[in-house]
Amino acid sequence: MERTLVSEKQWLIEQGDEGERLDKLVARKSGLSRAEVKRLFEEKRVRIGRNQASKGDVARAGGTVTVTLPDGPEGAVPEEAPATPLVVLLERADVVVVDKPAGQPTAPLRVGETGTLANALAGRYPEMAGFGASPREPGLIHRLDNDTSGVVVAARTKAAYDALVVALRDGKIHKQYLALCHDLDGALPDQGTIEIPLAPHPKDRRRVLACLHPRDVERLSPREAVTHYSVQRRHGDLALVELKAPRALRHQIRAHLAAIRCPIVGDVLYGAPPQEGLDRHALHASSVVWGGSAVVPAFAAVSPLPPELASLLPGE
Repeated sequence: MERTLVSEKQWLIEQGDEGERLDKLVARKSGLSRAEVKRLFEEKRVRIGRNQASKGDVARAGGTVTVTLPDGPEGAVPEEAPATPLVVLLERADVVVVDKPAGQPTAPLRVGETGTLANALAGRYPEMAGFGASPREPGLIHRLDNDTSGVVVAARTKAAYDALVVALRDGKIHKQYLALCHDLDGALPDQGTIEIPLAPHPKDRRRVLACLHPRDVERLSPREAVTHYSVQRRHGDLALVELKAPRALRHQIRAHLAAIRCPIVGDVLYGAPPQEGLDRHALHASSVVWGGSAVVPAFAAVSPLPPELASLLPGE
């Protein structure tokens, strides 16, 4: 049975958010649909500081956005689903780290949706229902794309949630990824850094755009994005790459690799050819490390490369 939660969510507008339309910022931060965000503005549930906000307002760094979530579908907590499989890598009284399989959404997009990681977490850890970026993301510190597998961190207490969200924003939670990618030019260095700003794609909502051209930077006001990589193995035109993105944006690794002509295997959305026998893109969140604080002690968790990806490299 769907439960509802009335709460206020606040976000500090950071430098990277400067110039973004406020309704788009709220949608990105909250995980709500465009229709739900539109209703929030119509019902005057969004403020900047103490002032009522309009959806067309432009975000200014340093301001605080406050959203009052309604007592209704938009404030619905995911249905508890104890039977949904959940692979737990680490479990403590304050935090859990789980291993999300490819194909499973991290959180529901619609009221009543089941089968997501959030449903499984709500079933096993009902205490998470009181906090999160939105009621549909109870306890979740971050999310992964549907077809990206691997480690996801969730908090079991509000104190841990608040501390870890700030740590993630500040780049202090170290996440590592493995990707199997095409080296289309055969010239991918053994290691390097990709620094290409990213913006929502102006013609395709499913993608982000790597803004390589100054014209795109000027018209789209992209956010800075940095990805560090190191090649672990090569086989023909394929490379197994280890990646780190201190403040990963939506689709950052996928868009960055595609921008340097090394799209992730199976990532048709970003220009890779279909891969026979693979119904996902070959990106895996392989580890997470938190150095600890007075609020949340240190933790670390590792998830091995899934068999369907490891089998694409002989000897793996």
